[in-house]
Amino acid sequence: MSSILLFIAVLVGLIVVHEFGHFIVAKRAGIRVDEFGLFFGPRLFKKRLGETDYTINLWPIGGFVRIFGENPDEIEDADTDRSRAFFSKPWYVQAAVLVAGVSFNVLAAWFLFSAAFMIGVPANATEGQRVIENARLTIASVLPDSPASLASLRPGDVIVGLSAPEIALSELTPEAAASFIRDHGSRSLTIAYERSSVVHTVSVMPEQSVIEGEAERAAIGISMGLIGTLKLPLHLALVEGFTRTIALTGAVAVGILAFLGDALTLQADFSQVAGPVGIVSLVGDAAELGVVSLLTFAAIISLHLAVINLLPIPALDGGRLLFVLVEAIKGSPIRPSVTATVNAAGFALLILLMVAVTYNDILRLIL
Repeated sequence: MSSILLFIAVLVGLIVVHEFGHFIVAKRAGIRVDEFGLFFGPRLFKKRLGETDYTINLWPIGGFVRIFGENPDEIEDADTDRSRAFFSKPWYVQAAVLVAGVSFNVLAAWFLFSAAFMIGVPANATEGQRVIENARLTIASVLPDSPASLASLRPGDVIVGLSAPEIALSELTPEAAASFIRDHGSRSLTIAYERSSVVHTVSVMPEQSVIEGEAERAAIGISMGLIGTLKLPLHLALVEGFTRTIALTGAVAVGILAFLGDALTLQADFSQVAGPVGIVSLVGDAAELGVVSLLTFAAIISLHLAVINLLPIPALDGGRLLFVLVEAIKGSPIRPSVTATVNAAGFALLILLMVAVTYNDILRLIL
C-alpha cells in the first residue's frame, strides 16, 4: 500500500510540474487560463484568484490546465476575450505553450539529479579522480539463475564477509574476492552481506560455466565494485545534474523510439517495459534503497514523461505541436473535425499500448 501511495505522489507531482509549465508560459504570453486543477473527477474545492479557478478534485491521478481557446469550437462568437484565446496567438507562442510542459519535466529531472548529487550518490571508487567516501565492496550485478541469484543476492548488497571452511578473506576488494571465489570453487562459501542496514548470511556453492567463455572458472555469478558516496557542492551538483539529464534524455529517447519501432512491426519485447503496475514495485524498491535512489528514479520517470509527451502522436503535446506547425505552414487552421478524429485515433492507440503493457505487468506478478 505504501508503494502505491508513493507512486501516486511521484506521478502526480511530475504531472503537476508538467501542467505548471503550460500554465505559467500561457499566463506570460497573455493567454487566459480558466482553471488549474489538481487531480481529476468531481470537484472537491475551488478557489478563484484573478481569472483562474484553482481546484482540487476527487481522483488522485494527475492534474490539468484548462486554457481558453485550445478548442476554437467551444468559443462563442460574442465572446469579447477572443484576443486572449490560445488559437488567436502566433504559432510560435502556441508552440512555446505546448513545449513548456516537456521543458518543465526536463528541468525537474535536472533539479532532482542535482539534489541527489548534493545529498550523495553511489559511485565507484576505482573510477575518476573525485573523493569517494565510505567505499565498500558492493554487488553491482547478479546473473540470472546463477548460484548468487538462487541464494537471493541482489545488486546493491554490501559484502561484509566472505569465507570458506577454516579460512576467511581479510581484504574486501573486488579483485581479492574474485580470486577467493575462484580458488575455493570446490567448497561452499559463506557470504555475509548488508541490505537496508541489516546483516544477513547465506551459503553459496560456486559452479563452473557460470561466466560465458570461462567454462573452467568457478564463480557464483556476481560482479562487484568498491562503491562509496560521491557528494558534491551546489555548483558542481548542478553541472553534474545537467550532464546526467542531457545524457539520459538522449538514452530515453532512443529507447522509446526503438520500442515504438518494434511495436509497429510487432516485434516489441514487452518484458523490458514497465507500465503503472510494474512502476509501483520499482518505486517501492527505489524507496527501500534510500532518498537518493528515489530522487534518481523520479528524475528518470520525469524524463520519460517529457520524451513521451513530445512524440508526434495525436492527443499528446507533440501531436498538438505538429498540428500547430502544419497550420503555420499552410497559413490556415486545420478543420476541428479533422483534429478531433485524429486525436481520438491517437488516444485509442495510447490506450491500447497501455493495456498491453499493463497486461504484461500483471503476468509478471502472477508467474
